Amino acid sequence: MPGIRVRALKAEHYSIADGNPEHAFIDISVRLRAGRPMDVKKDAASRLFNAAKAFLEPVLANSSLALSLEMRDIDPDLSPKTGTIRDNIQKLDGYLARFKNTGVLNQIGGEALPAQSGEAFETRSPVDESLICSVAKGGAADIDGAARAAKAAFPAWRDMAGAERKKILHRIADAIVERAEEIALCECWDTGQALRFMSKAALRGAENFRFFADRAPAARDGQSLPSPTLMNVTTRIPIGPVGVITPWNTPFMLSTWKIAPALAAGCTVVHKPAEFSPLTARILMEITEEAGLPKGVWNLVNGFGEDAGKALTEHPDIKAIAFVGESRTGSMIMKQGADTLKRVHFELGGKNPVIVFDDADLDRALDAAIFMIYSLNGERCTSSSRLLVQETIADEFEARLIERVNAIKVGHPLDPLTEVGPLIHRTHFDKVTGYFDIARQNGATIAAGGQRVGDTGYFVRPTLFTGATNTMAIAQEEIFGPVLTCIRFNSEDDALRIANDVPYGLTGYVWTNDLTRALRFTDSLEAGMIWVNSENVRHLPTPFGGVKASGIGRDGGDWSFEFYMEQKNIAFATGNHKIPKLGAL
Repeated sequence: MPGIRVRALKAEHYSIADGNPEHAFIDISVRLRAGRPMDVKKDAASRLFNAAKAFLEPVLANSSLALSLEMRDIDPDLSPKTGTIRDNIQKLDGYLARFKNTGVLNQIGGEALPAQSGEAFETRSPVDESLICSVAKGGAADIDGAARAAKAAFPAWRDMAGAERKKILHRIADAIVERAEEIALCECWDTGQALRFMSKAALRGAENFRFFADRAPAARDGQSLPSPTLMNVTTRIPIGPVGVITPWNTPFMLSTWKIAPALAAGCTVVHKPAEFSPLTARILMEITEEAGLPKGVWNLVNGFGEDAGKALTEHPDIKAIAFVGESRTGSMIMKQGADTLKRVHFELGGKNPVIVFDDADLDRALDAAIFMIYSLNGERCTSSSRLLVQETIADEFEARLIERVNAIKVGHPLDPLTEVGPLIHRTHFDKVTGYFDIARQNGATIAAGGQRVGDTGYFVRPTLFTGATNTMAIAQEEIFGPVLTCIRFNSEDDALRIANDVPYGLTGYVWTNDLTRALRFTDSLEAGMIWVNSENVRHLPTPFGGVKASGIGRDGGDWSFEFYMEQKNIAFATGNHKIPKLGAL
């Protein structure tokens, strides 16, 4: 390793959080001399790791090998608070201890309760398939209790001054920040998401609460719309108790994204989190009530879609359903809510294109394309899962892409250096890996990845399909994993046709330095959100949502209030205008 000096090295043996001796690991701590480029240090660390692994493998039949680095020049993508994998696992053990004892309970009317049926289900970590804890399996009776509690709490919460709701929501945000480490570590273990992303997702949840807290005092503001004979004054009122069904990908942040505006608007909530990731929903529930949210304003019921979810969408006291998840499930919710005329807001699936023209800044386009599909394990609705690249640059761009994809670090989600962790659950793992055979059958080339990593946990090598056409299943169906499908195009018209030729329309990413082309293309691209020469960078006041099978309605800014509130118009006569007389003598 020319130019690298190892200043210190030590190896220690540790047990993982669940106490299972088969989950023990050797931690190799390396301190490298400062002043070297980060890529050089990472290369040196990788070589040291491989050498240590080769040396220790014969005696590590039931253990894994972990690597942590202490460096003076810190990677700016890594928070100094994330620590080493050893530190993070030890902290996680403390945070999980209470869940192992009590499990994850429902919260109804301010009380922590098991399911009325007494049933529970298990949540397991995708890292090693170990048991985390039991979870109350709510059903129709639990949903009914939660809906009644939300209905009873609604009048007082609705009538509370917006300024008072603002104070409570800011206290919730403060408490999220205080418990950000706990939230991040538990979410990593429960979902498999890498800590480098989850540490930021927890803080983003706090920002969601602050953003809508500041808008709570003005949520009911309306307009003055005078006519020749009437002064029309509009206002908004909260719609009532609402149901919020959140997904298993980045569940904490998405729960705050949906629930914060509901509370700011004056609605009460029944929250049904995804059964694959219940931990941080429980932590968030605790935070809100400790911050002073009145009992019954926010209720939590765990369970499965066919039981608790269905009961929530059908309950007559629930006036609206906000749902994030698969398009097929959204369609079922619409049917279930039809008899009670539920208002619905859906953020659904996507097969989002990133279109790279030959006049683009290819270095930045490459970085963005990789980030938007392989970050968050590819389990994000806005991922750019189809890469449309112009034929004139395709060979070079694909070659660089393959090299980068093969270099992505797959590993333990609590390792600060990990970029891709395990997929959420065995069911989803089987779905994602099933597309490897589908790609081969379709005639595409697996240019990178296409295989499982290790024998324990649901780790998948970041995967790239090349030689694809847009008619293939790998180009039409939402895989929802670290899998990118590359399709070549010749002209602008060809790119637009391919981009629009899917059932979905959530996001699009366009890379070109031709302004007039960007204007033309984005005007015709069928997507609810489009970024030009950028990855997905959210700005909370802007609308978030899709077209076609990607959703109904918009989140963000005032659009969130439009969903959670009803418009009311009051017309005041300004004089004695002529009123038609019927039956007058």
